[in-house]
Amino acid sequence: MSGNDKPKNKSRRKFLLKGGMGTIGLLAIGTYLFRNPLRRSVYELSETMVPPYNGKGTEANLWLQITKDNKILLHSPKVEMGQGTFTGLAQIVADELDVSIDQISVKAADTATGIIDGMSTGGSLSIASLWKPLREMSATMREMMKIEAAKKWNVESASLSTSNGIVSANGKSLKYSEIAEAVSEWNLPDVPELREVSSYKSVGKGVKRIDLREKVMGEPVFGLDAQMPNMLYASVIRPEHVGSSLKSADIDEASKMSGVVKIVQKDGWIGVIANSFAEALAAKKKVRVEWDIPKTWTEQSLRDYLKIGEGNKMICQKEGSELDPDDEGVISMEFSSPIGAHAQIEPNGALAHVADGKVTVKLSTQVPGVTQKQVAEAMGVGVEDVNIISTYLGGGFGRRLNTSHAVQAAQMSKEVDRPVKYVFTRKEEFQNDTFRPPTHHIVRGKVTEGKLTGLEHHYASGDVAFNSAIFPNVMLDVLGTDVGAMRGGNIMYKGLTNYRSVQWHKTLPFATSFWRSLGLLANTFAIESFIDEMALKAGQNAVDFRLQMLGDDEIQKRIRKVIEVAAEKSNYSEKANGNKAMGFAVSIDAGSPCAQVVELTINGKDVRVEKVTCAFDCGLAVNPDQVKAQCEGSIIMGISASLYEKMTIKEGRLYPINYGAYDMALMRNSPKDIDVHLVQGADIPLPVGEPPLGPIGAAIGNAVKRITGKRYTDLPMQLG
Repeated sequence: MSGNDKPKNKSRRKFLLKGGMGTIGLLAIGTYLFRNPLRRSVYELSETMVPPYNGKGTEANLWLQITKDNKILLHSPKVEMGQGTFTGLAQIVADELDVSIDQISVKAADTATGIIDGMSTGGSLSIASLWKPLREMSATMREMMKIEAAKKWNVESASLSTSNGIVSANGKSLKYSEIAEAVSEWNLPDVPELREVSSYKSVGKGVKRIDLREKVMGEPVFGLDAQMPNMLYASVIRPEHVGSSLKSADIDEASKMSGVVKIVQKDGWIGVIANSFAEALAAKKKVRVEWDIPKTWTEQSLRDYLKIGEGNKMICQKEGSELDPDDEGVISMEFSSPIGAHAQIEPNGALAHVADGKVTVKLSTQVPGVTQKQVAEAMGVGVEDVNIISTYLGGGFGRRLNTSHAVQAAQMSKEVDRPVKYVFTRKEEFQNDTFRPPTHHIVRGKVTEGKLTGLEHHYASGDVAFNSAIFPNVMLDVLGTDVGAMRGGNIMYKGLTNYRSVQWHKTLPFATSFWRSLGLLANTFAIESFIDEMALKAGQNAVDFRLQMLGDDEIQKRIRKVIEVAAEKSNYSEKANGNKAMGFAVSIDAGSPCAQVVELTINGKDVRVEKVTCAFDCGLAVNPDQVKAQCEGSIIMGISASLYEKMTIKEGRLYPINYGAYDMALMRNSPKDIDVHLVQGADIPLPVGEPPLGPIGAAIGNAVKRITGKRYTDLPMQLG
């Protein structure tokens, strides 16, 4: 059954079109009319809400293709960037479609299939948002097989059974492929009743990754591997100074270099097209460029620009009375985090071919639909004339939500009437990243009779969600805050009577956007480090201190449970033993609470994380092994960001420009043991990829405090 078959009955498939971005539109209107009180309610709801699938191409026979050898090919609206999504999706399909996991392969859907996810791949939503629609589609496909077999045998479809891609009854059997081959037009039935999850054979099990073999064997599956016949190579000149723009360029010498086919000058950039990438790079060095540099930024000028009290203010959360900073009983502490690079292994790039009014682009992208629209607009063609072919991603972390290089590759292809492959150098990747913005925090609290009686979090950040590829900047004017920067910024302890969070937003002079967990790592570092300081002031155990501040609703109960599990499984202790100590922290992100206990040692200035105990509640774990692997990945990435990683500005340029100078955690810096305990506090899958990154920085800082007696308030924490 071809992925391009058109269903006869479309009206019955509208169930998947409800919700989605319509919810965001309603939110925008409501918050504009009712302003702050309703805004704050919506913000708090958004921290625990999983948005439904929002996309096009919702017919089961577009997503699920049956091949002649009775295998299933799933055209996924989500891409695979190492998180194991394809395997989890295959498990869901297997259980509702009645096939074995070995019968299923998964590929990212080309936009030409008509399957385009409006939420793209991000926000830790791949499994969570597709859980229901993919089950419904698979069950519908199974029912379609039974209906067609029943017609052939002149029996009731309810009398038929399915197993391993075969429909059977009274000694007769037909493979799904045999049924599909005989049908020219499909009638889509109503969605059948879904099976009880308890009856599933694959979901909830540690199934091995379905993309394992091709990656281990080094088969060409990434964007960097993309090929087209007769293609050329390109390199692009971009500004190196923050805030600078192209003033003029002399391309005479470069145009005469060996292998150069053409040099393209566009608004803000210059592309050198050659027969090889090496020749394009060599010629690029001969282009003489003059830049307009209105201001030479420094690290200090950036800190002065981005701080509490500057920019757009929004009270995101308010309960009870505001603390008086002049009250002698109120304690205030400042925290900060630096610019963060994505530093993913595979550099960005795109291979584009423009021919006969059509555009084909192969690249690693988290946003096929957004990329398709951007290319169509830039090339002056219809969206239906642009096909984005998504490959595997060699790391994403939010970096591949911004794919303007696809537009540039297409524009260069049109200039030479041949396919053009454009790849970033590592220097270009570091200097032209869409960075995690730096942050500044002031946290205030008051302890009375051993209890925290007030808590406030004030934080300043640049653009995260807004001004990005997914959400337009106009939303900032409507919502009053950047919900990406807000991740983890609200106070989660609802047992308190007085608490609030206040965001100060500013647009920075360099590109910023999504970075794995968005604001969660920096916000949790500030809040949970401060909570630990208040526990010490109150003379209480850090775990008990947190538990007494929790409320009684379901979310609070789930937070309580992960705290208790992490403390129990780690045998958490407050006491430092020489150069060894434990640190505790907890956070909740996208409805998935996570608590972590760090065990570390300090030798001189070297902080060594020996073990991390992690208790994580993501609801139903479709593949527990993969969930644990994502927890491990988040923890190691968080260790790297908390102890090593930092981008800075030197003489107006973003620095460093390569690995090595950009300090990162290496294998020797990884914990010897990461002990993950999954807690199921909900009966549906909830976000996984980012929530476990929240607590790790604060947990490290809290352990360091117990050894050194000093509170480190800046990331990365560097002992000196």
